[in-house]
Amino acid sequence: MTGRARGSRRALHALHAEWTKLRTVPSTALLAPALAVLVAAVGAAVTGTVDTAHCATPAGCMEDTPKLALSGVQVGQVAAVVLGVLAVGGEYAAGTITATLAAVPGRITVLAAKAAVVAGLVAAAGTAGVLASLAAGRGILPGNGFTAANGYPPLSLADGPTARAAAGTVLYLVLVALLALGVGTVLREQAAAISAVLALLWIVPVLVRLVGDDAWQERLSKAAPMTAGLAVQATRGVDRLPIGPWQGLGVLAAYTAAALLAGGAVFAARDA
Repeated sequence: MTGRARGSRRALHALHAEWTKLRTVPSTALLAPALAVLVAAVGAAVTGTVDTAHCATPAGCMEDTPKLALSGVQVGQVAAVVLGVLAVGGEYAAGTITATLAAVPGRITVLAAKAAVVAGLVAAAGTAGVLASLAAGRGILPGNGFTAANGYPPLSLADGPTARAAAGTVLYLVLVALLALGVGTVLREQAAAISAVLALLWIVPVLVRLVGDDAWQERLSKAAPMTAGLAVQATRGVDRLPIGPWQGLGVLAAYTAAALLAGGAVFAARDA
């Protein structure tokens, strides 16, 4: 067997092992459906609270209805963060990381397998949640005055901006989960890693809003991972955003890449 064939076999073995662990451990197996449910349920709840009655005219609301329907991602991302951290932190907590590394000595292979499985699982759950959110929004919004006659066509993936917002939301959730995996690999302690990632996502935007200078507030908004990443959901007023939709997602991708690179370096350098 050639070296390349042995490497491929080890990689497949690592992928199978990581999939089995995530699928069979109750604490992680429940997180994927929880993510989908949270994204859809919170999105539907928020959508149901908004109507055109508070506007002078329905068309004057200028509501970004696809973004509104997808707003549940801000809560659903908690499940993605926990899943990403537990993919590695759970093994350190249970003491099974030694057995994992004995079965697959290549540490980068192990981390890459974890990243692939986490990304695939979150992508599937995120897609389910996003589709359910759009379906709920399509049913709820017309009853709240957001009709085609008032300038709000039904939510549909056939609409380019809506499709971009939907696909971008799924990618956002995947990147957040991989960011959490990287941070969890560096810190190893589950509670600390989850707290660190959620603080980066939620607290940084709050601090940015406290900045008094408008120019600096805009600059910092471009660098805040959640604010920048969720720019991909915008379908109205895109030219007025601090950062463009795909550029914003690129900022989050940079955070994720940095976390994974740091995690890989630390994982390869230290003892189990």
